[in-house]
Amino acid sequence: MTGDHASAPAAVSKRGRLTRAAEFDAVTQLGRAVSGRYLTLRYRAAEGGDAPRVGYAVPRKVGGAVDRNQVKRRLREAIARCDGLLAPATDYVLIARPGLAAAAEAQGFDWLVAQVEELLRQSADRSGPR
Repeated sequence: MTGDHASAPAAVSKRGRLTRAAEFDAVTQLGRAVSGRYLTLRYRAAEGGDAPRVGYAVPRKVGGAVDRNQVKRRLREAIARCDGLLAPATDYVLIARPGLAAAAEAQGFDWLVAQVEELLRQSADRSGPR
């Protein structure tokens, strides 16, 4: 790896990602949620492990394959910039909604980072004791 990605936090490494359907289902069905206009963040205490893990769900309604992959890349980078807000031993699923690709393109990457940061702050405020 080169540049800033060489020191990427564990939250955005492949090990720190939710990849299996059962992991996504556990978070989306049993976890809590906070929502914005273009994003929903679902989260729950992880079973085992001490590092946060993040999964990304970008449905077809967001756009074609190119748009969905671009949205996922941007969301991964936004999470990397907000990694200080990720709670330890917590699983997160960031769900994109239709219109996100166009809004992120129009508003810019800093806007997207601010949206993700706001959802992470709301989740921290609502978490409390588990």
